[in-house]
Amino acid sequence: MTTVRIPAGWPATEEQARAVQDELRERVVLDEPGPPPGTGRVTGVDVAYDDERDVVVAAAVVLDAATREVVAEATAVGRVSFPYVPGLLAFREIPTVMAALDALPCPPGLVVCDGYGLAHPRRFGLASHLGVLTGLPTIGVAKNPFTFSYEEPGVRRGSASPLLAGTDEVGRALRTQDGIKPVFVSVGHRVDLGNACAHTLALTPEYRLPETTRRADSLCRLALRQATS
Repeated sequence: MTTVRIPAGWPATEEQARAVQDELRERVVLDEPGPPPGTGRVTGVDVAYDDERDVVVAAAVVLDAATREVVAEATAVGRVSFPYVPGLLAFREIPTVMAALDALPCPPGLVVCDGYGLAHPRRFGLASHLGVLTGLPTIGVAKNPFTFSYEEPGVRRGSASPLLAGTDEVGRALRTQDGIKPVFVSVGHRVDLGNACAHTLALTPEYRLPETTRRADSLCRLALRQATS
């Protein structure tokens, strides 16, 4: 497990963090399709907190995109690097997530975040932030629609409907299993929305959430127990 320090110059206030978002948002690449689903590697990242001990743990789990078998995994532990502020959660997680990715023994390929990309009040969620800083193709697959509206997609797996901010489509509500609550997919960086949904379906053969997210969640929870025991 890699131990992470808060980077020098890391934002300490809401004003500073929003200024960083404004600067980095201009670097998001939206005109690349991204890697074809089912090819290469795909990596899930997730975090777990112990706020009482001021600890955050991140996990990165690399899967073979075709077989969904684990290729590599890594974890990192650090201090919580920013207070809890809705819309600025990436600043609590990014240093430790990037350390976990850096600790992998192989390139991660596409990165799937348990959260948002463009489906964010400032159009710059964790998936976009991580993508810009690393240069990796990234998508966000979230469990809830945050502040956005949508119509229920059809009940069959693969059905989708726009996730809307007013009239702007910022993502899609995607049914990954028949009759089960949808997930909410958004572009992070260097992947288009159609491909982001196709990757999500390829990673959800049995369960609502992508295998990348399920495995990263399990690993970071284990790592948190070990770090705080």
